[in-house]
Amino acid sequence: MNAFETAVKFFQDCGLFIYPSVLIMALGVAIAVERFIYLSRARRDNSKVWAQVLPLLQKGQFKEVLSLTANSDAAVGNIVHHGLERMQSPGRREDFDAAMEEGMMEIVPRLEKRTHYIATFANVITLVGLLGTIIGLIKGFTAVAQVNPAEKSEMLSASISIAMNNTAFALMVAIPFLLIHAFLQSKTSEIIDGLEAAKMSFLNVVTRIRAEQQQASGR
Repeated sequence: MNAFETAVKFFQDCGLFIYPSVLIMALGVAIAVERFIYLSRARRDNSKVWAQVLPLLQKGQFKEVLSLTANSDAAVGNIVHHGLERMQSPGRREDFDAAMEEGMMEIVPRLEKRTHYIATFANVITLVGLLGTIIGLIKGFTAVAQVNPAEKSEMLSASISIAMNNTAFALMVAIPFLLIHAFLQSKTSEIIDGLEAAKMSFLNVVTRIRAEQQQASGR
């Protein structure tokens, strides 16, 4: 029996409970792939925009930065744009920080969106697998009670083996899902930390340049 036939027999032995398990697995994989692509693109776009914005900020070219970030889809571009818009009116560093934090509050939920479903699916598929195993065992013991005593041991062993397939499949899916969830959370946290670092750099640069401009105008 080759690997394909073994896999087909494994699924056939699981019974009806394999179908909800496969559905949960498919949903989880789809979400994981979508989140990985989204987060990878967000990280790449943030790095690209920040590499363009930082030199302009350091030169005090705020109008150019405002124009560059106006139509930017990158998270760091949106945050910088919030800060620059707030700079159009007088204010303290805390006011600019609050404006950029407002931008962060809009962006972070988009970065964390749907990731928590993967951990939920890992827990749910484990419970579905256990339920399938229990139902299989109940059916197995019920069937064994009605057969010849000489055949009970062999039939019971076969029934238990088939019933355990549900739990085995559930664990084979749940364990990678938990690892994927941890990986995506780590990737999300890395992006958020990068945005926080960019926000602090922006505030430091803007505060320094405004102070220099005020000193120059006061002379």
